[in-house]
Amino acid sequence: MNTKKLSLTALLTSLSIVIPFAVFFKVIIPPFSATLGAHVPMFIAMLLGPEVAIMVGLGSALGFFLNLGPLIGARALMHVFVGLAGAKLIKKGLSFGKVSVITAPLHGLLEVLVILPFIDFNAYNLFIITGVGTMLHHGADAFISYVLINVLQKSTSVNLSGNH
Repeated sequence: MNTKKLSLTALLTSLSIVIPFAVFFKVIIPPFSATLGAHVPMFIAMLLGPEVAIMVGLGSALGFFLNLGPLIGARALMHVFVGLAGAKLIKKGLSFGKVSVITAPLHGLLEVLVILPFIDFNAYNLFIITGVGTMLHHGADAFISYVLINVLQKSTSVNLSGNH
């Protein structure tokens, strides 16, 4: 891994740790919660490769665990798998937009599976509030990421083309 990629990995990982503490726009509808921008480091990491996506996902899990507790930290740990899947799809040549759409149901399903053992089974809370809520949050953060990536791509010092 070259110095620039290592530096971007460190930056994205630190952002994924800090976002749960710094972002004040949170939606909480138990058992679901959403912190606007929490997936942005994960989406950018997908463009830098699987190893970066894994590291950033681990950072996200740590940040949410420290700020909001073990259950939300476990949900955030799913960013490792969503980011890894997205990075592998991007490596195969899929566009960021397609990857965002493909990984949304995976993201929702993984978060539903994480909370399933910890709540009374209620299909509405599980599938609509948590599953669909996660997919909507995923989509909002994908849009934010898309805009940010396009701005960063205009910089000559940052290559987020996915060709690494």
